[in-house]
Amino acid sequence: AGWFRRLLHKPKPSSVESLKSSHSASSSPSSLSSSSAKSSSSSPGTSLATSSISLSPVSATDISASDSPRWDKSYDVCICHSEGDMELVEELVSYLEGQPESFRCFLQLRDAVAGSAVVTELCDAVQSSHCWVMLITPGFLQDPWCRYQMHQALAEAPMANGRTIPVLKDVDRKDYPRELRNIYYIYMALKEKSFRQIRDTVMRYLQELCQSSTKRME
Repeated sequence: AGWFRRLLHKPKPSSVESLKSSHSASSSPSSLSSSSAKSSSSSPGTSLATSSISLSPVSATDISASDSPRWDKSYDVCICHSEGDMELVEELVSYLEGQPESFRCFLQLRDAVAGSAVVTELCDAVQSSHCWVMLITPGFLQDPWCRYQMHQALAEAPMANGRTIPVLKDVDRKDYPRELRNIYYIYMALKEKSFRQIRDTVMRYLQELCQSSTKRME
């Protein structure tokens, strides 16, 4: 498909300054909301609860301003996934990069440096991204590299704070990784709704990051 070819040939962000100028003109509503599926951290058998996510009143223009802390990292989102889920991940990346905020996504197939060690690339992807989406599927649970990257993300931000975003698909709650049980997850039943939830969660984190930076400066 044409969108897939465009996705694979999309160049890596090579200049923060060029990204700043291209993003500064984007705009979006000043406040956004979504629902996110949650699980109990105390028991894998507890039913999901739904809660509303209210985003901070900071516009996309503020997030994309030239002095925004968003530009301190090369990517907004790193998608951790198994090879068998590549088609779904490509759709998610295309959705996020097509938003008004033009989220910068790390897609291993496209953005990993040829010849680099896998361990190095996985660690760099985590350290160079603000948020990490863990697409937890049966393939993810069986892939040692996925678990390695998950542990790297947890080591980078053990208290979560919105940076680690687990997304369950075709996995029972009882199989939810124990390492993530203190973090609420998104359950992917309807793909379009889950994509919006992921987008809103990333947006909320960037807004809070921007607000925290502004408060420190004051």
